[in-house]
Amino acid sequence: MLAGPAEVAARALLGCRLTAGGVTVRLTEVEAYAGEADPASHAYRGRTRRNEVMYGPPGFAYVYFTYGMHWCLNVVCGQSGHASAVLLRAGTVVDGLDAARARRPAVRPDRDLARGPARLTMTLGIDGSYYGRDLLDRSSGLWLRPPVSTVDPSTVRCGPRVGVTGGHDTPWRFWLDGESSVTTYRRHVPRERAKRPAPGGLRGTLRE
Repeated sequence: MLAGPAEVAARALLGCRLTAGGVTVRLTEVEAYAGEADPASHAYRGRTRRNEVMYGPPGFAYVYFTYGMHWCLNVVCGQSGHASAVLLRAGTVVDGLDAARARRPAVRPDRDLARGPARLTMTLGIDGSYYGRDLLDRSSGLWLRPPVSTVDPSTVRCGPRVGVTGGHDTPWRFWLDGESSVTTYRRHVPRERAKRPAPGGLRGTLRE
């Protein structure tokens, strides 16, 4: 399942169950990233200490910190030596609801507990210490297993990825139709940097 291309592995991950920190979620939304061939991937510019685990073998966790406040979890996929991974964007809590709510007491509807990549990791209690763990080994504390029942392919939808500047139109975000935990798509809009005064402008005309 995970040894294939990122977009194939992403589809296969929908409906899978992921357990950590006493909570199990059913995955409802994911995004595929194809490594050095993909401008939206963390491996686009090559191998680094941060993305080392993305180069395989498949089935391990790539965890990274973003915006100075959130952890995100990816499942490494593809062939060893070729970086690719699937970002876990959202899921529905199917076991351990009390533990999930203890971590996120301010959340009202259950659908919002793991609705979004940062919320998913908070609900599962995942942080940087999970980097490189084997998701296929139950004893690792981060356990991924197949769906309870086969996912109907007709319920799988795809569209552009969220929050990326490069390759934003690549339709590699996949989700299960009708699932309330799926996030709302918002296209990334780069922030404009403040323009510096031109030489000889206002600052250049002031006398000290």
